[in-house]
Amino acid sequence: MFSHVETWIFDLDNTLYHPSARLFDQINVRMTAFIIRELGVTRAEADRLRRTYWQRHGTTLRGLIDHHGIAPEQFLDEVHDIDLSALKPDVDLATAIRRLPGTKVVHTNGARSHAAKVLAARGLEGVFDAVYAIEDKALVPKPQADAYDRIIGLSGLEPTRAAMVEDDARNLEVPKGLGMTTVWLCHQAAAAAPPYVDRRITGLTRFLQELA
Repeated sequence: MFSHVETWIFDLDNTLYHPSARLFDQINVRMTAFIIRELGVTRAEADRLRRTYWQRHGTTLRGLIDHHGIAPEQFLDEVHDIDLSALKPDVDLATAIRRLPGTKVVHTNGARSHAAKVLAARGLEGVFDAVYAIEDKALVPKPQADAYDRIIGLSGLEPTRAAMVEDDARNLEVPKGLGMTTVWLCHQAAAAAPPYVDRRITGLTRFLQELA
């Protein structure tokens, strides 16, 4: 299934670290506070908008830009100003990724600065050939098709010779349609894979080690 792969695309958050680090608990609190201050709404309404925009647009930021004209720079700086002490270097994961044949890249809906800090905290600096963040996609997030088209254009990758690893299954439907091999890192043991997932895994390092 993977012998043809020349480019490995990895999501960042909750993929290159386990969600038990609970970084999104911090990010969500900061997003809600930002919405309360900038839009002048109640906490309950801010939480509703944060969730709704994430579900409809792929990121809360995209919804705030489209519906409220929010400037993205301050939002990205504020919501990613979090404590990363729960993240530890992972030598086994770094080794497994390095051993993969071909090009390795990160494709995240997070900010460029956030990606750099997370990779450093996980001991993954220098492991990837490129890191594509939300700024590299003109703030267009996964799962919107244009986000993937932009990454393909920037990287020059051939979709039919690429594999994408992602913890959010909805972000794999467009890549599958483009011809990519899709790998869903599922953190819920009982969850069934949707039809556009080629491989469902529950542990990233173990999966990569088995490939080697």
